[in-house]
Amino acid sequence: QVQLVESGGGLVQAGGSLRLSCATSGRTVSSYGVGWFRQAPGKEREFVASDSRSSDSTYYADSVKGRFTISRDNAKNTVYLQMNSLKPEDTAVYYCAATPYNGLYILSSGFEYWGQGTQVTVSS
Repeated sequence: QVQLVESGGGLVQAGGSLRLSCATSGRTVSSYGVGWFRQAPGKEREFVASDSRSSDSTYYADSVKGRFTISRDNAKNTVYLQMNSLKPEDTAVYYCAATPYNGLYILSSGFEYWGQGTQVTVSS
């Protein structure tokens, strides 16, 4: 089992950048595929980005492609989401998730473990 704790959220102006971190404990993060999801007020949780367990595949939602980058540091057991050129519509609570299964997952049902979320607010 793995525990996930997100950090790095905050308030940023449109066009700015933030880097979210997801610290993991328990089993090493290299044992898991990881993903980021977000949920805006009044909306359903949506997929943002994922990285396969073997780290040979990544996938991004069209809305963030070219602006966001998912990465991991296995030595630090930490997953990152670098967010550039932020837009007001990126405002949401961002969640880190992990799955012990190989493959590339984009549905929330594919992930077994979730963090508590971190708020990102982008002002116009």
